[in-house]
Amino acid sequence: MTRILVVDDSPTETHVLKSMLEQHGYEVSIAEDGDEGMDKARRERPDVILMDIVMPGVNGFQATRKLTRDPETSSIPIVIISTKDQDTDRIWAKRQGALDYITKPVTEDELLGKIDAALKG
Repeated sequence: MTRILVVDDSPTETHVLKSMLEQHGYEVSIAEDGDEGMDKARRERPDVILMDIVMPGVNGFQATRKLTRDPETSSIPIVIISTKDQDTDRIWAKRQGALDYITKPVTEDELLGKIDAALKG
C-alpha cells in the first residue's frame, strides 16, 4: 500500500486530504507542523509527502529543504500544497527541492495526478 505523509497545521485541510486519499486506497499519516513532518518522514519513510507552507515553527519551505538534503529522506518526493499562489512561491518551492506544487483548494483529480506523477518519478 502506498503511504502518504500529509504535513499541514489545518485540521480541516488534513481531514479533507486524508478522506480523499483513503478513498483511493492510500495509507495516510498526518503531521501538524514541519518538525513533526520531518520526524515522521525519517521514521515512517512515506512514498510521497504532501507539504503545506505556512505552519508554526518550521515552515514547509524549511522542512522541504531539510528533507531533500538529508540522505535518509532525499529520495522521498515532496509535493507542496498551499494557498500561496504566486509564481515566486512555486519557484522557491522547487529551489527547496519540491517536486511539484498544488494551490488550495485541491481538486481530487489534480491531487491524484500529482501523486501518481511523483510515484513514477
